[in-house]
Amino acid sequence: MEDEFIIGIDLGTTNSLVGVVDSGFPILLADENGERITPSVVSYREEADPLVGREAYRAKRLAPERTVSSVKRLLGRPFSDLTPEELNTLSYPVTNDGRDHIQIPVGKSEPVTPVDVSSEILRHLKQVAEAALECEVARAVITVPAYFNNAQREATKAAAQKAGLRVERIINEPTAAALAYGLDKIDDDQTVAVYDLGGGTFDLSILQMRDGVFEVISTAGDTQLGGDDIDQAVAGELAKTWELEDLSPSESVNLHTAAKEAKESLTAADSHTVRLPFLRDGRSFEHTFSRAEFEALILPVIERTRPICRRALAEAEGKEVKKIDHFILVGGSTRIPLVRDKIEEWFGYEPNLSQHPDEAIALGAAIQAGILCGRVRSIVLVDVTPLSLGIETFGGLMNVIIPRNSTIPAKAGEMFTNAVANQESIAIRVLQGERELAKDNWLLGEVIVPFENGPKGSARVGVQFAIDRDGILEVLARDTVTGKDHILEIRDAAVDVDDSEVENMVSESIEYAFEDMNERVWTEAKLKSEELLPAVDTALQMVGDQLDEKEMSQIKSAADEVRGLLSRGEKDAAVLKQANAALDDATQSLAALLVEAAFSDMTPG
Repeated sequence: MEDEFIIGIDLGTTNSLVGVVDSGFPILLADENGERITPSVVSYREEADPLVGREAYRAKRLAPERTVSSVKRLLGRPFSDLTPEELNTLSYPVTNDGRDHIQIPVGKSEPVTPVDVSSEILRHLKQVAEAALECEVARAVITVPAYFNNAQREATKAAAQKAGLRVERIINEPTAAALAYGLDKIDDDQTVAVYDLGGGTFDLSILQMRDGVFEVISTAGDTQLGGDDIDQAVAGELAKTWELEDLSPSESVNLHTAAKEAKESLTAADSHTVRLPFLRDGRSFEHTFSRAEFEALILPVIERTRPICRRALAEAEGKEVKKIDHFILVGGSTRIPLVRDKIEEWFGYEPNLSQHPDEAIALGAAIQAGILCGRVRSIVLVDVTPLSLGIETFGGLMNVIIPRNSTIPAKAGEMFTNAVANQESIAIRVLQGERELAKDNWLLGEVIVPFENGPKGSARVGVQFAIDRDGILEVLARDTVTGKDHILEIRDAAVDVDDSEVENMVSESIEYAFEDMNERVWTEAKLKSEELLPAVDTALQMVGDQLDEKEMSQIKSAADEVRGLLSRGEKDAAVLKQANAALDDATQSLAALLVEAAFSDMTPG
């Protein structure tokens, strides 16, 4: 029904919000205490329902091991993905369930998962919306970081479904912020950059607004970079200054809470004194941070956003984007003056501070929800996929099906065949990444397509990739002979992607571009050689006696040159390609004789 409310939710690392479009305007909904912002914290109790939000945040100091915060950083990730440094920063235990899934023992009979924790936050937001709107709600638009992979997006949807919400659309956080910025500028032509530094994630997206169309031109990000890292830097400095080692969960919570308070205070004040009475063995601790000391401490964290921004800006320039009209800041961590100063220093743009750092993304989600239920005038939202998607081909190469920064929804496919004779199946290995070799990219999943064995090239398997508006991938592989389809849905169990390496993937593709391309060209040339040499040997056995001595010598010399290059340790792709071409040229007469012999055999006697 058009009149049915669809709510928009910003499920954040640190805080979460819910909004809706009512009477044509996007509004954020407040709880019974008048608070629009809900801390993304859940505290579990033995004999009662869990606490969510501010009550849970207050319980964190009393029950740190049963209180889960920043769970968004764990959502949709395998246990093996977590680094020792990440595990050390958590005040609550995280264990492996034996299947590489993360579980969190919280004192209950059964451990909870990141999906369980996220569902409690979403259920609370659903209740806030229902109380404010005085009706039931069952549909939602939810935002995620632009660099969330398929597993993380599916885990977000699973959490929503567990909370009783049907996800109508997942949209990227910078895109949502751009919607909030551009709602009253819908008829303007502008190009904007959205710098989104939140509690646990960072993204930069370049968008063009033109005639009611919001098109994402490029995006880059890191799903393990945000305000939590700033808190960790300050907490680590306090522990070092006070010579505190082997922190207990309670001490860790107290240090991180104090660090967060210092961060927030130093966005306006020139100094801040941290006081923690009776922290350890009855001793109290005190330390005063100056603004300069704080900025020097967190600069390495802020610096990590610089190459990400440069990459997104460079890709936008490659698509003939001439200038950025506005550099919009969103996310709570952009309140830090150093962030704003560095953006102006690095890129020459005066930061646009027109959007509320905490609320812009939720407002954008509410606007998208309003569009879907007909409460906002039509806006076309065109998003992109942040990394290339493809499959592994013979020789261990990455064959890109959907390139990086393709607009979504997207659909593309190619036809593949068996590379050797008598194959009984093809393994379609789905890859994500920017490197030329399959081994350097991430394996998302695999589907086996069986077929009748036969000569090389006899099988025909069509592979189609389809990415929906939520950025979730479905791979269809079809045996064109039998018409049988094999479908692979990329979900959290099938995806094993190290999110902290997402930024490195693109950086390495640039850093190793020359070496990667040489390796690809070498591999392709090697495959060509390995196809040529047996074919030449077979042809010589069949019709070689019809060649004169000079032609035979040229062919053998060219073939020996190719064999020699293959046997050497060095991989000179250009030389091998040249040798292949020379062997091709030398065998022109041989090929003609082979064709004549074939026709002769076909002629009725």
